Amino acid sequence: MYYEMTIAGLKRQLPLCRITDDLYIGAFIMFSDVEITKASAEQLLAKAPEFDVIITAESKGIPLAYEMARQAGIDDYIVARKGAKLYMQNVITTDVDSITTDHIQTLCLGQTEIDKMKGKRILIVDDVISTGESLRSLEVLVNQVGGNIVGKMAVLAEGEAADRDDIIFLEKLPVFNADGSVK
Repeated sequence: MYYEMTIAGLKRQLPLCRITDDLYIGAFIMFSDVEITKASAEQLLAKAPEFDVIITAESKGIPLAYEMARQAGIDDYIVARKGAKLYMQNVITTDVDSITTDHIQTLCLGQTEIDKMKGKRILIVDDVISTGESLRSLEVLVNQVGGNIVGKMAVLAEGEAADRDDIIFLEKLPVFNADGSVK
């Protein structure tokens, strides 16, 4: 089963994936889709407040953060890693319980990322906001390092997330019943 939708002016078929017996979601995967990544970045930047730094969570938001930074003429962006790496010093962490992952994950920042964000205007970006757990975790990290969150953006807002007034997004993505109908 698929759900067809237009995202940043481009039609895409999103495969429907089972979360529970009576809840399915449309899987939006930006990996390998350069066309949708470029178009989405351009449209989000047109809606973005002024910012100094872009941050995203590893991993599906990485192509979007990269392309937004590139189009904005910024030489860097930050990825909150899913685990501490050997090169990271003075690591700070927070946990995230995402709807698309079957276990609790840890997001990490090291001193290099901390220094880049302290006192700066931070734009949080992701591919999809659904439950808001990844977003919440990024907010915790940015607040811990003294960054100023100026915006929270995603290509798609899924389900009830589309009703939030604190996020900017391009399109609403419904959730689905087991038969593929919109809930």
